Amino acid sequence: MLTGTWSNKHNVWDNSVSHPNYDYWDIFRIAKTHDPSLQTAVFSTWLDNRTKLLGDGLEAAGGHKLDYYFDGFEHDTERFPHDLMAQYIRDIDEIVASEAARYVEIEAPDLSWVYLEYSDDVGHRYGDGPEMIAAVQFMDAQIGKIWSAVQYRQQMHNEDWMILITTDHGRDADTGKHHGGQTARERLIWIVTNSKNLNAHFYELPAIVDILPSIARHLRLEIRADIQGHLDGQSFVD
Repeated sequence: MLTGTWSNKHNVWDNSVSHPNYDYWDIFRIAKTHDPSLQTAVFSTWLDNRTKLLGDGLEAAGGHKLDYYFDGFEHDTERFPHDLMAQYIRDIDEIVASEAARYVEIEAPDLSWVYLEYSDDVGHRYGDGPEMIAAVQFMDAQIGKIWSAVQYRQQMHNEDWMILITTDHGRDADTGKHHGGQTARERLIWIVTNSKNLNAHFYELPAIVDILPSIARHLRLEIRADIQGHLDGQSFVD
């Protein structure tokens, strides 16, 4: 999602993120190279999104690319004591989503990424069933806060916002708990957007690598030719 490339290029195969290949630029690096004045923000329940996947501040990853970030709370065990049912992840998701909504409404960054984790944890623990349904409903409410902030910006400031909501993987067909295999359900993701400029590709089951070029198209970002040439996706917006 961040680089518009598959794992054979960016070299992130699991959550260890042990040897990422930053030669394949992320969307924040592309945005800041296009125009350093563009404002960027990340809100995340997983610190590694900023420090490892984006590599913010690392020379190899393009240096500092974020103007604001709100993350790292999973390491604050005094405020969020860890429990076996991952209630602390639910609590962190709630403050992350609330801060994202607040910041979007007031500061209106040009490019933001919000990462929420609770539904993933519940899926691994329970798989298909009422617990997962409840987790999705909770997640929907958190995203609703952010969507309300976006609507406020559109209505009060006449801004053109595109919101994209997605997941990074599916689940196994037998239990809904696991992933990593090659079944259709594990490989299938969904993409939700408010864009009114969708082209035919959006209705052809686009992949996660199509998100970066779609954001770049919406923001009218120029992508350096060598970076563009390595992209595995294509825009689903005109």
